[in-house]
Amino acid sequence: MHPLTWLGVALILIGTALVLLPILGKYVDLSQVPSWLIYIYHSNGFYFVTSPLLLVLSLTALIVYFLTR
Repeated sequence: MHPLTWLGVALILIGTALVLLPILGKYVDLSQVPSWLIYIYHSNGFYFVTSPLLLVLSLTALIVYFLTR
């Protein structure tokens, strides 16, 4: 398989995990996870989960793509 295919599969799996984290967070204490790895914001039943590390990697990849284009 092409390396970009593997990258796509990995990003889909990571995205699925991030979607499931708020549901898991209701049952398991996620306060031990470092904030640079997973950031969870919840207020009045609204959950927002993101990974600052993945955001930085995505921005870096976009910048490199546009600079080398």
